[in-house]
Amino acid sequence: MSVVPTEGVGSFQQQLGYSFRSLDLLERALTHKSYTNENRELRSPNNERLEFLGDAVLGFVVGEMIYRSFPTLQEGALSKIKAHLVSATMLSAKARALGIGRFLRMGAGEARSGGAEKPSLLADAFEAVVAAVYLDGGLGATEVLLRKVFGPEISGIDIGDLSFHDYKTTLQETAQSLGLPLPDYRVIEESGPDHEKAFVVELSWDGEAFARGAGSSKREAQRKAAKEALRKLGRLP
Repeated sequence: MSVVPTEGVGSFQQQLGYSFRSLDLLERALTHKSYTNENRELRSPNNERLEFLGDAVLGFVVGEMIYRSFPTLQEGALSKIKAHLVSATMLSAKARALGIGRFLRMGAGEARSGGAEKPSLLADAFEAVVAAVYLDGGLGATEVLLRKVFGPEISGIDIGDLSFHDYKTTLQETAQSLGLPLPDYRVIEESGPDHEKAFVVELSWDGEAFARGAGSSKREAQRKAAKEALRKLGRLP
Protein backbone atom coordinates (compact mmCIF):
# COMPACT_ATOMS: atom_id res chain seq x y z
CA MET A 1 0.00 0.00 0.00
CA SER A 2 1.01 3.64 -0.42
CA VAL A 3 1.21 5.81 2.69
CA VAL A 4 1.81 9.48 3.35
CA PRO A 5 5.49 9.79 4.33
CA THR A 6 5.51 11.30 7.82
CA GLU A 7 8.83 13.02 7.22
CA GLY A 8 7.38 14.64 4.10
CA VAL A 9 4.32 16.23 5.68
CA GLY A 10 6.30 19.28 6.76
CA SER A 11 7.76 19.83 3.29
CA PHE A 12 4.32 19.46 1.73
CA GLN A 13 2.86 22.07 4.06
CA GLN A 14 5.77 24.36 3.26
CA GLN A 15 5.14 23.93 -0.45
CA LEU A 16 1.45 24.57 0.16
CA GLY A 17 2.21 27.65 2.22
CA TYR A 18 -0.09 26.54 5.03
CA SER A 19 0.49 24.71 8.33
CA PHE A 20 -2.39 22.54 9.52
CA ARG A 21 -3.59 22.63 13.09
CA SER A 22 -5.29 19.29 12.44
CA LEU A 23 -3.02 16.90 10.56
CA ASP A 24 -5.94 14.45 10.47
CA LEU A 25 -7.63 16.73 7.96
CA LEU A 26 -4.54 16.78 5.78
CA GLU A 27 -4.22 13.00 6.00
CA ARG A 28 -7.85 12.57 4.98
CA ALA A 29 -7.41 14.95 2.03
CA LEU A 30 -4.48 12.83 0.83
CA THR A 31 -6.26 9.47 1.19
CA HIS A 32 -7.75 7.98 -1.96
CA LYS A 33 -10.75 5.66 -1.71
CA SER A 34 -8.66 2.74 -3.01
CA TYR A 35 -6.64 2.89 0.22
CA THR A 36 -9.72 2.65 2.45
CA ASN A 37 -11.19 -0.09 0.26
CA GLU A 38 -8.06 -2.20 0.77
CA ASN A 39 -7.72 -1.36 4.48
CA ARG A 40 -11.27 -1.44 5.81
CA GLU A 41 -10.11 -2.56 9.25
CA LEU A 42 -8.37 0.80 9.76
CA ARG A 43 -11.65 2.72 9.38
CA SER A 44 -9.66 5.53 7.82
CA PRO A 45 -11.85 8.11 6.00
CA ASN A 46 -11.01 8.92 2.38
CA ASN A 47 -11.12 12.27 0.62
CA GLU A 48 -14.39 11.94 -1.33
CA ARG A 49 -16.45 14.13 1.03
CA LEU A 50 -13.66 16.72 1.07
CA GLU A 51 -13.64 16.71 -2.75
CA PHE A 52 -17.33 17.66 -2.69
CA LEU A 53 -16.75 20.57 -0.34
CA GLY A 54 -13.54 21.63 -2.06
CA ASP A 55 -15.32 21.89 -5.40
CA ALA A 56 -17.82 24.35 -3.89
CA VAL A 57 -15.20 26.39 -2.01
CA LEU A 58 -12.93 26.53 -5.06
CA GLY A 59 -15.77 27.71 -7.28
CA PHE A 60 -16.73 30.47 -4.86
CA VAL A 61 -13.23 31.81 -4.12
CA VAL A 62 -11.98 31.63 -7.71
CA GLY A 63 -15.27 33.14 -8.89
CA GLU A 64 -14.80 36.12 -6.58
CA MET A 65 -11.16 36.52 -7.68
CA ILE A 66 -12.26 36.65 -11.31
CA TYR A 67 -15.13 39.02 -10.53
CA ARG A 68 -12.79 41.50 -8.86
CA SER A 69 -10.00 41.11 -11.43
CA PHE A 70 -12.17 41.81 -14.49
CA PRO A 71 -14.69 44.52 -13.52
CA THR A 72 -15.78 45.20 -17.12
CA LEU A 73 -16.52 41.63 -18.21
CA GLN A 74 -20.03 40.26 -18.44
CA GLU A 75 -21.31 36.96 -17.07
CA GLY A 76 -20.53 34.88 -20.15
CA ALA A 77 -16.88 35.86 -20.25
CA LEU A 78 -16.51 35.47 -16.49
CA SER A 79 -18.00 31.98 -16.69
CA LYS A 80 -15.59 31.05 -19.47
CA ILE A 81 -12.60 32.15 -17.40
CA LYS A 82 -13.86 30.29 -14.34
CA ALA A 83 -14.46 27.09 -16.31
CA HIS A 84 -10.89 27.28 -17.59
CA LEU A 85 -9.37 27.84 -14.14
CA VAL A 86 -11.30 25.11 -12.30
CA SER A 87 -11.12 22.53 -15.10
CA ALA A 88 -9.76 19.09 -14.28
CA THR A 89 -6.79 19.81 -16.55
CA MET A 90 -5.88 22.97 -14.67
CA LEU A 91 -6.44 21.44 -11.21
CA SER A 92 -4.31 18.39 -11.99
CA ALA A 93 -1.52 20.71 -13.18
CA LYS A 94 -1.74 22.66 -9.93
CA ALA A 95 -1.67 19.41 -7.97
CA ARG A 96 1.51 18.36 -9.78
CA ALA A 97 3.11 21.73 -9.05
CA LEU A 98 2.41 21.19 -5.35
CA GLY A 99 3.71 17.62 -5.47
CA ILE A 100 0.43 16.18 -4.21
CA GLY A 101 0.92 12.88 -6.04
CA ARG A 102 3.99 12.03 -3.94
CA PHE A 103 1.97 12.21 -0.73
CA LEU A 104 -1.25 10.44 -1.73
CA ARG A 105 -2.26 7.30 0.14
CA MET A 106 -3.53 4.76 -2.37
CA GLY A 107 -4.27 1.10 -2.50
CA ALA A 108 -1.54 -1.15 -3.88
CA GLY A 109 -3.40 -1.70 -7.16
CA GLU A 110 -3.98 1.99 -7.76
CA ALA A 111 -0.36 2.79 -6.94
CA ARG A 112 0.91 0.15 -9.38
CA SER A 113 -1.28 1.55 -12.16
CA GLY A 114 0.28 5.01 -11.79
CA GLY A 115 -2.47 6.57 -9.71
CA ALA A 116 -0.18 9.31 -8.45
CA GLU A 117 -0.02 10.69 -12.00
CA LYS A 118 -3.65 10.28 -13.06
CA PRO A 119 -5.13 13.71 -13.89
CA SER A 120 -8.59 12.95 -12.48
CA LEU A 121 -7.18 11.60 -9.23
CA LEU A 122 -4.85 14.59 -8.84
CA ALA A 123 -7.62 17.08 -9.57
CA ASP A 124 -9.84 15.44 -6.95
CA ALA A 125 -7.03 15.48 -4.40
CA PHE A 126 -6.41 19.18 -5.06
CA GLU A 127 -10.07 19.91 -4.33
CA ALA A 128 -9.83 17.85 -1.15
CA VAL A 129 -6.75 19.78 0.01
CA VAL A 130 -8.59 23.07 -0.60
CA ALA A 131 -11.47 21.82 1.54
CA ALA A 132 -9.08 20.71 4.27
CA VAL A 133 -7.48 24.17 4.39
CA TYR A 134 -10.96 25.72 4.54
CA LEU A 135 -12.07 23.53 7.43
CA ASP A 136 -8.79 23.95 9.29
CA GLY A 137 -8.10 27.65 8.76
CA GLY A 138 -11.28 29.20 7.44
CA LEU A 139 -12.08 31.21 4.35
CA GLY A 140 -9.21 33.68 4.85
CA ALA A 141 -6.55 30.96 4.75
CA THR A 142 -8.20 29.42 1.70
CA GLU A 143 -8.20 32.73 -0.13
CA VAL A 144 -4.49 33.22 0.59
CA LEU A 145 -3.72 29.76 -0.80
CA LEU A 146 -5.80 30.17 -3.94
CA ARG A 147 -4.46 33.65 -4.67
CA LYS A 148 -0.97 32.15 -4.55
CA VAL A 149 -1.94 29.23 -6.78
CA PHE A 150 -4.13 31.02 -9.34
CA GLY A 151 -2.81 34.58 -9.20
CA PRO A 152 -0.30 34.12 -12.06
CA GLU A 153 -2.94 32.40 -14.21
CA ILE A 154 -5.45 35.20 -13.70
CA SER A 155 -2.93 37.98 -14.34
CA GLY A 156 -1.89 36.25 -17.57
CA ILE A 157 -5.39 35.99 -19.04
CA ASP A 158 -5.89 37.82 -22.32
CA ILE A 159 -9.47 39.13 -22.18
CA GLY A 160 -9.26 39.77 -25.93
CA ASP A 161 -8.90 36.05 -26.53
CA LEU A 162 -10.83 33.79 -24.20
CA SER A 163 -10.47 30.65 -26.31
CA PHE A 164 -7.73 29.43 -23.93
CA HIS A 165 -6.23 27.51 -26.80
CA ASP A 166 -2.78 26.05 -26.09
CA TYR A 167 -0.95 27.83 -28.91
CA LYS A 168 2.50 26.80 -27.66
CA THR A 169 1.67 23.09 -27.87
CA THR A 170 0.01 23.54 -31.26
CA LEU A 171 3.09 25.38 -32.57
CA GLN A 172 5.40 22.67 -31.27
CA GLU A 173 3.33 19.99 -33.01
CA THR A 174 3.22 22.09 -36.19
CA ALA A 175 7.00 22.58 -36.12
CA GLN A 176 7.54 18.85 -35.79
CA SER A 177 5.16 18.10 -38.67
CA LEU A 178 7.02 20.63 -40.88
CA GLY A 179 10.44 19.33 -39.94
CA LEU A 180 11.32 22.54 -38.12
CA PRO A 181 13.34 22.70 -34.90
CA LEU A 182 11.47 23.48 -31.70
CA PRO A 183 10.88 27.21 -31.23
CA ASP A 184 12.88 29.18 -28.71
CA TYR A 185 11.28 31.86 -26.51
CA ARG A 186 13.33 34.76 -25.16
CA VAL A 187 12.27 37.79 -23.11
CA ILE A 188 13.64 40.81 -24.96
CA GLU A 189 11.91 43.53 -22.97
CA GLU A 190 10.61 43.87 -19.42
CA SER A 191 9.10 47.04 -18.03
CA GLY A 192 6.82 48.45 -15.35
CA PRO A 193 6.69 48.17 -11.55
CA ASP A 194 6.49 44.77 -9.86
CA HIS A 195 2.70 44.93 -9.52
CA GLU A 196 2.19 45.88 -13.18
CA LYS A 197 4.90 44.19 -15.23
CA ALA A 198 4.89 44.04 -19.02
CA PHE A 199 6.91 41.55 -21.05
CA VAL A 200 7.85 41.22 -24.72
CA VAL A 201 8.92 37.77 -25.89
CA GLU A 202 10.65 36.95 -29.14
CA LEU A 203 10.12 33.55 -30.74
CA SER A 204 12.89 32.25 -32.96
CA TRP A 205 14.05 29.18 -34.86
CA ASP A 206 17.78 28.46 -35.05
CA GLY A 207 18.50 31.96 -33.79
CA GLU A 208 16.32 33.63 -36.43
CA ALA A 209 13.56 35.86 -35.02
CA PHE A 210 10.11 34.86 -36.33
CA ALA A 211 7.41 36.35 -34.10
CA ARG A 212 6.81 38.46 -31.02
CA GLY A 213 4.23 38.64 -28.29
CA ALA A 214 3.55 41.03 -25.41
CA GLY A 215 1.69 40.47 -22.16
CA SER A 216 1.46 41.09 -18.43
CA SER A 217 3.30 37.82 -17.74
CA LYS A 218 6.00 35.85 -19.52
CA ARG A 219 3.52 33.05 -20.09
CA GLU A 220 0.98 35.34 -21.76
CA ALA A 221 3.69 36.91 -23.94
CA GLN A 222 4.92 33.46 -25.02
CA ARG A 223 1.36 32.39 -25.80
CA LYS A 224 0.84 35.45 -27.99
CA ALA A 225 4.16 34.93 -29.75
CA ALA A 226 3.19 31.33 -30.51
CA LYS A 227 -0.21 32.49 -31.81
CA GLU A 228 1.49 35.03 -34.09
CA ALA A 229 3.88 32.35 -35.36
CA LEU A 230 0.95 30.07 -36.17
CA ARG A 231 -0.74 32.93 -38.02
CA LYS A 232 2.38 33.49 -40.13
CA LEU A 233 2.55 29.76 -40.89
CA GLY A 234 -1.11 29.72 -41.90
CA ARG A 235 -1.90 27.25 -39.11
CA LEU A 236 -3.87 29.43 -36.71
CA PRO A 237 -6.64 27.32 -35.17
